[in-house]
Amino acid sequence: MTEVVKIQGLQKKFGKTLALSDVTFSVNAGEVVGFIGPNGAGKSTTIRTLLGIINRNAGDVQIFGKDVWKESLDIHKKISYVPGDVALWGSLTGGEIIDLFMKLHGHGDKQKRDELIRRFELDPKKKSKSYSKGNRQKVGLIAALAVESELYIFDEPTSGLDPLMEAIFQEEVEKLKAAGKAVLLSSHILSEVERLADRVVIIRKGKIVETGTLSELRHLTRATITATTQQPIQPLKTLPGVHDFVELSEHQATFSVDNQEINNLLVQATALGVVSFESVPPTLEDLFMRHYESV
Repeated sequence: MTEVVKIQGLQKKFGKTLALSDVTFSVNAGEVVGFIGPNGAGKSTTIRTLLGIINRNAGDVQIFGKDVWKESLDIHKKISYVPGDVALWGSLTGGEIIDLFMKLHGHGDKQKRDELIRRFELDPKKKSKSYSKGNRQKVGLIAALAVESELYIFDEPTSGLDPLMEAIFQEEVEKLKAAGKAVLLSSHILSEVERLADRVVIIRKGKIVETGTLSELRHLTRATITATTQQPIQPLKTLPGVHDFVELSEHQATFSVDNQEINNLLVQATALGVVSFESVPPTLEDLFMRHYESV
């Protein structure tokens, strides 16, 4: 796969405060990378560095093989960016602002613009000063999606949107992925990241604490089991790797189990006579909370 974004050993300081420390990850063409972490973790600082808004103190940061600080103007010709709080010119209409953004970018598709205005149910004739936060986000999204780019950077893009509009955004991102575009998606909506992301990067206190596909990351935590057996289920409680055992009845219980112990659990459960056995893999939220529950 073609590497579009390359971040290696990124470090950023604000005075004596180390905001980013050894941040390393990449984004490939045809891939959606979910970038998650709470406010203050370093997501926006990383994105601002990628956009050439702020310069790094150390590390190598490239987009399309070009230095993001020295060659930002060339890079910006092929990227689209939507922040979490889109600021607009109040005296212009939404449609005028979208057209201005498209003109500045230089690769706009008016037919695509009109389709997006319809899908996102935006009134383009209203002055932007009358827009709600959700409508301001729609303007940013439409402008970003209506131009031809190779990299799309979304920083909390659906903030203020209702669930229906969130679903439309997700559909558009899936189209970008199918078209071979690279997408970096920073979002607090973990279900959104879980649906869209091929890989996930979790940042905590300026450091990357986990990175990988959801399948790979799920090996790091436990599956949740609900089991019913013909014989009393109590013996499963003391098996290696079994945690949080809750006995619902003499023959039924829910509990979590370490992945490496699932085979042994199945053998022991079979000996008790399995009536039903349901295993639910951990969600992205489970993985996220694993790193933040103590914060």
